[in-house]
Amino acid sequence: MGKARILLADDHTLVAEAFKKLLQPEFEVLGTVTDGRTLLQVAQQLKPDVIILDLGMPLLSGMSAGQQLKNLLPNTQIVVVTMSEEYKLASEAVGHWASGYLLKKSAGYELVTAIREVLKRHSYVTPKIENYLREEFIRHSDIDHRKVLTPRQREVLQLLAEGRTMKEVAAILRVATRTVAFHKYRIMDDFGLKTNSDLVRFAIKEHILASP
Repeated sequence: MGKARILLADDHTLVAEAFKKLLQPEFEVLGTVTDGRTLLQVAQQLKPDVIILDLGMPLLSGMSAGQQLKNLLPNTQIVVVTMSEEYKLASEAVGHWASGYLLKKSAGYELVTAIREVLKRHSYVTPKIENYLREEFIRHSDIDHRKVLTPRQREVLQLLAEGRTMKEVAAILRVATRTVAFHKYRIMDDFGLKTNSDLVRFAIKEHILASP
């Protein structure tokens, strides 16, 4: 049986290189992608066994990419490796599409273990996050009825918050400009946003855009 095939998705070159050196003795590292849209394309071509995914990706966030990859490649295991210790983010990822969740500060000694576990179809969550998620599940088992962004809204919001015009967003997403406008103003209406600056702040709050 050959080595498990790993695809890295991280826009920080030094981090990606460090992970590559760490993993190569045991796994086949297929390469590195640096934005979410390229990740979707390359992952569908290569069909890796495991994707190591950073959440703070340009063009399409790791959260949005992860959600789509779960549907596109159900047999591929996704391990999040992130700087963020935001528990809400971890809960959403682990609850819906991620098999593993690590913090970058501990990835050096947990990453190989996490990959081994997810290849056996087990989950692996770094202990600090795992303890919190367990406590939150016990405390809050009720359904959250707050409004949530759709996957398409998340895509539109990220691209607008990155400073692209509606016409540019339409070209990237291959939709009509009026469709982008519809999503933009629906987001603003649903979440009480008034200006483009509000959109940027909201994108940061939702962890769709990294803090400056």
